[in-house]
Amino acid sequence: MSTPRLTAVLPDLAPWRSSRDFRLLFYQGTVTFFGSFMAMIALPLQIKHLTDSPLAVGAMGAVELVPLVVCGLYGGALADAVDRRRLILLSEAGLGVLALALLVNSLLPEPLLWPLYVVAAGVSALTGLQRPALDSLMARIVPHDQLSAAAALNGLRYQFGAIAGPALAGVVVAWAGYAPAYAVTVVGFVVSVVLCGRLRPAPPVGGGEKPSLRAIVEGARYAWSRPVLLGTYAVDMAAMFFAFPNAILPFLADELDAAWALGLMYAAGAVGSLVLGMTSGWVSRVRRHGLLVVFGAAAWGLAIAAAGWFSGIWLVLLCLAVAGAGDMLSGLGRATIWNQTIPEELRGRLAGIEVLSYSVGPQLGQVRAGTMAGWTGTRPAFWSGGLACVASVGLLAALLPKLISYDAHTDADALARRAAREATDTAGAAKEPGAVKEPDATAV
Repeated sequence: MSTPRLTAVLPDLAPWRSSRDFRLLFYQGTVTFFGSFMAMIALPLQIKHLTDSPLAVGAMGAVELVPLVVCGLYGGALADAVDRRRLILLSEAGLGVLALALLVNSLLPEPLLWPLYVVAAGVSALTGLQRPALDSLMARIVPHDQLSAAAALNGLRYQFGAIAGPALAGVVVAWAGYAPAYAVTVVGFVVSVVLCGRLRPAPPVGGGEKPSLRAIVEGARYAWSRPVLLGTYAVDMAAMFFAFPNAILPFLADELDAAWALGLMYAAGAVGSLVLGMTSGWVSRVRRHGLLVVFGAAAWGLAIAAAGWFSGIWLVLLCLAVAGAGDMLSGLGRATIWNQTIPEELRGRLAGIEVLSYSVGPQLGQVRAGTMAGWTGTRPAFWSGGLACVASVGLLAALLPKLISYDAHTDADALARRAAREATDTAGAAKEPGAVKEPDATAV
């Protein structure tokens, strides 16, 4: 393959070269996701070990749901009112403390069940507070025309953790128990806190607005007024609610007589996402990001349905990988639309709504999958959910046609955000004539 063709396929590294803070967040995310996925796999496995119940594992979603909803919405308003760097740093430290609690519990002669649910709820709450600040920071530190490339690179760091974390967690838990897996998570958060401490301050625009119910409602009203945004939220919620299978993967592995492959099953989706991300150079040239959202979600649902239908472990792994690629495709479209079109003064609150769209769905999906598996069996819970996902995505696309027709080169909100960013960059360059200046972390 010629060099120009290879360059067109490989990930676009422009955000990496242009922004120091993006590089720091890339390193931080890589370390955090690896450690977090170790705990994310060890935790449901420990609940399964203590209870041998799919309903008990699925109940994690119910325990995590309320803290996520409340703290996600409040965290969005908080991200528009305080220094986002400080919010990220404090919440990351809190997550490290919760990981330490899991480690201590696992070292007890007889580990307790209730702390696992308490920690799961606490992690959900802190994640809800942190993610709006993290997500809303991206449009500040990355140039407007590099947002799609940044989304693809962020996907790669996530997928590294999603592949290496579960794969290693399965081996570590099988051979050494749960404590080593939680210990890796604690170390990861220590490193992450150090990296977050090196980020530039990111104070609110115009002094910020005090977090309040009115501020949250203002953000919700803006989202409701934008059919394109509504479409991204609704499609992701539907896909995750009907076709998120992680809670019942241990039971599918048992039915397929492939307990040895459980770590691979958790990692397969990330492998598919990684393959798509490693060939994502074309994403920077896409204009119709709404099509990515819809087609990616539909592919996710079809692949999950197929995973429940096949009985060969390697075919199941292939289906899960295809599902991961579809989810990555949809995620790239969503992230680009969000970062291209949302005003800076509302970005935190809208990021809080985004947290609900891509986090509440999986939590409810765990409850749905665990409950359905308890009633009808594991494999029917897979294929019925996958087909329901495809049907719901098709219905939403028909009801919200502006999502399908979204074009980054003609959408009024995307053009307004581009103009605002260009004006800010020009003003910043004028202050330091002749200086080679990377994007300012406090730019609007």
